[in-house]
Amino acid sequence: MNSKNDNITLLDILDGVLDKGVVISGDLILSIANIDLVYVNICLLVTAVENFQKRGNRDDSESWNS
Repeated sequence: MNSKNDNITLLDILDGVLDKGVVISGDLILSIANIDLVYVNICLLVTAVENFQKRGNRDDSESWNS
Protein backbone atom coordinates (compact mmCIF):
# COMPACT_ATOMS: atom_id res chain seq x y z
CA MET A 1 0.00 0.00 0.00
CA ASN A 2 2.40 2.75 1.19
CA SER A 3 6.13 2.50 0.71
CA LYS A 4 8.49 3.32 3.58
CA ASN A 5 9.11 6.81 2.16
CA ASP A 6 5.41 7.81 2.00
CA ASN A 7 4.04 9.99 4.78
CA ILE A 8 0.74 9.11 6.42
CA THR A 9 -1.33 12.17 7.22
CA LEU A 10 -3.96 12.65 9.89
CA LEU A 11 -6.56 12.70 7.11
CA ASP A 12 -5.47 9.20 5.98
CA ILE A 13 -5.83 7.90 9.55
CA LEU A 14 -9.24 9.53 10.01
CA ASP A 15 -10.44 8.11 6.68
CA GLY A 16 -9.41 4.61 7.77
CA VAL A 17 -11.09 4.96 11.16
CA LEU A 18 -14.35 6.20 9.64
CA ASP A 19 -14.26 3.46 6.99
CA LYS A 20 -13.60 0.55 9.35
CA GLY A 21 -14.81 1.95 12.67
CA VAL A 22 -13.21 1.81 16.10
CA VAL A 23 -14.52 1.16 19.60
CA ILE A 24 -12.97 2.94 22.56
CA SER A 25 -13.87 1.87 26.08
CA GLY A 26 -12.57 2.67 29.50
CA ASP A 27 -13.31 3.08 33.19
CA LEU A 28 -12.76 6.06 35.43
CA ILE A 29 -12.85 5.69 39.22
CA LEU A 30 -12.46 8.62 41.59
CA SER A 31 -11.65 7.61 45.14
CA ILE A 32 -10.42 9.12 48.39
CA ALA A 33 -8.76 7.02 51.10
CA ASN A 34 -9.53 3.80 49.18
CA ILE A 35 -13.25 4.63 49.09
CA ASP A 36 -14.69 4.72 45.59
CA LEU A 37 -16.80 7.84 45.17
CA VAL A 38 -17.48 7.98 41.43
CA TYR A 39 -17.39 5.22 38.82
CA VAL A 40 -17.78 6.05 35.11
CA ASN A 41 -17.83 3.44 32.35
CA ILE A 42 -17.28 4.93 28.89
CA CYS A 43 -17.95 3.14 25.58
CA LEU A 44 -17.52 5.10 22.36
CA LEU A 45 -18.11 3.95 18.78
CA VAL A 46 -16.49 6.03 16.02
CA THR A 47 -17.54 5.22 12.45
CA ALA A 48 -19.27 6.76 9.47
CA VAL A 49 -23.08 6.74 9.65
CA GLU A 50 -23.32 5.14 6.21
CA ASN A 51 -21.10 2.23 7.27
CA PHE A 52 -23.09 1.79 10.47
CA GLN A 53 -26.35 1.56 8.52
CA LYS A 54 -24.85 -0.77 5.87
CA ARG A 55 -23.92 -3.30 8.53
CA GLY A 56 -27.54 -3.51 9.71
CA ASN A 57 -26.92 -2.10 13.19
CA ARG A 58 -29.73 0.42 12.90
CA ASP A 59 -31.97 -1.69 15.18
CA ASP A 60 -29.29 -1.71 17.91
CA SER A 61 -28.99 2.07 17.84
CA GLU A 62 -32.74 2.48 18.30
CA SER A 63 -32.61 0.45 21.52
CA TRP A 64 -30.10 2.97 22.95
CA ASN A 65 -32.68 5.74 22.69
CA SER A 66 -35.28 3.93 24.84
